[in-house]
Amino acid sequence: MSDSSRLEAFSDAVFGFALTLLVVALEVPDTFDELAATMRGFVAFAASFAVLYWIWYEHQRFFRRHPLADGVTLTLNAVLLFVVLFYVYPLKFMFTFLAGERVTVTTGQSRLLLVVYGLGFAAVFAIFALMYRHGAGRARAQGRDPGETRQSLDIAMAHTLSMGVGLVSVGMALVLPLERAGLAGFLYVVLGPLHAWHGIRSAGRSGSTSVPGGRRD
Repeated sequence: MSDSSRLEAFSDAVFGFALTLLVVALEVPDTFDELAATMRGFVAFAASFAVLYWIWYEHQRFFRRHPLADGVTLTLNAVLLFVVLFYVYPLKFMFTFLAGERVTVTTGQSRLLLVVYGLGFAAVFAIFALMYRHGAGRARAQGRDPGETRQSLDIAMAHTLSMGVGLVSVGMALVLPLERAGLAGFLYVVLGPLHAWHGIRSAGRSGSTSVPGGRRD
């Protein structure tokens, strides 16, 4: 097993542990009332699972493109896994709150909750951006196809945009009046259009720099 494969296997184990922390209940309910109470947490669990799966997908996508196990990659990967484990409970708490479940949050604490969630979101994608920039640098040093390097830098920029949305959301949560701080949470809906715009822009740039035969201007 290669060093990068061992790193991926270890990372998958950490992601698996993070998923167990999201589980609605570890024990089988004894009564229907307990089952109903457990099922009320399904929406929050599903949303949290989707976000964590997205992070795992981006992680394995990086290692498919850049199977690295050098010191920089090891360090960035370790920081990413640390952030993911720390991020799990704020993530689940956030979606539990949004799903209308019984969680105790004062108006002032809801602002702090948005800040914590946004900082965790921004940190995850900042690390992905750094990983891709490092991977692009290694690919360039190894003399690989410039197109691969360009694609990695485009993906790094996409992650930078995600990080930016998280940081702007944090800023909104901090500066908006307390009664409107919740609007910071709605900012994440711009991720779809923003990434679509970036994808179109990246595809257009790639098309404009390529000619038949694979040569570049």
